[in-house]
Amino acid sequence: MTVDHEDIRDQSARVMRAAAFDRYGGPEVLHLRHVAVPVPKPHEVLVRVTAATVNGGELHGRAGRVRLLTGRHFPQGTGIDFVGEIVTLGQKVTAWQPGDHVWGVVGLRRGPGTAAEYVTVPAASVHRAPRTLRPVEAVSLLTGGGTALYGLRDRARVRPGERLLIRGAAGGVGSVAVQIGARLGAHVTALAHPRATDFLHSLGAEEVVDYHTELSSLGRYDVVFDTRGTRLREARSLLEKHGRMVTIAFDLDHPVSSLGYLLASNVHGGRRVQFFFGDLKPTLFDEVAGLADRGDIRPVVDTVYPLERISDAHARLEAGGVHGKLVLDPTVD
Repeated sequence: MTVDHEDIRDQSARVMRAAAFDRYGGPEVLHLRHVAVPVPKPHEVLVRVTAATVNGGELHGRAGRVRLLTGRHFPQGTGIDFVGEIVTLGQKVTAWQPGDHVWGVVGLRRGPGTAAEYVTVPAASVHRAPRTLRPVEAVSLLTGGGTALYGLRDRARVRPGERLLIRGAAGGVGSVAVQIGARLGAHVTALAHPRATDFLHSLGAEEVVDYHTELSSLGRYDVVFDTRGTRLREARSLLEKHGRMVTIAFDLDHPVSSLGYLLASNVHGGRRVQFFFGDLKPTLFDEVAGLADRGDIRPVVDTVYPLERISDAHARLEAGGVHGKLVLDPTVD
């Protein structure tokens, strides 16, 4: 397909809204800026964002808890995932067409994140979005679905009939992990706030346990899937002799000791704690889209916010009690 490169240059004259912060702090530091619509590089596509989510990592980034990674350059954008429509192709992109509905993850980056009206993304990093879901529904399954599928099926290798404990089961990743664990045939125990009991049972959890319960009283499990990163030693002690534990977080209040324990668990004893964070295999997003389109997993949307209320969404996630995902819709005022 031929690309009108004059149109690409004209993009820089257009203006969009993008969420940003000029200093580290609480949700109140977030605001909307009017910036130029980014121009895709030769191997990139420009996507009009129709939905994004607020993730725990973005709270830490905004608060400055990972400033060794994010630095002190300001303003900083926010948002790591998106569902949207391709608007413009870079000069060397041939695999996509304008109008294609896609989703993807961009990770930490300089400049605008996905909490914006437009984002440029490497063409190799976008995938077909689910056809049967609205954007605000689909995006609730993106990062959580890929993470849960990889963590439970590929890393923990959950087998039918095994006892699976999910910590943080009502959150954005945990709520999809409950569904995937049940589909893999596990007996799923969800650790969450009691207010989430009906929600988690509806997703496939056979038991829901108050997260205030002492971990030592919970019995033994074949697999522990952890989304919290705290009390890792206690969680590991719940494993059967040949049990497996996967965590997607570590304790940011005690990073050295937490990461040290994760490393030590792979040297001493037979019950390793596997830690992974970040890059997922591209095929996982296609698999999650297929699961969603077949109805094998369902959206986990708590609340949808317009982009201008992103500070409210951050505050809500920090307050806790969210069931599933908080979604941003940049298409509404």
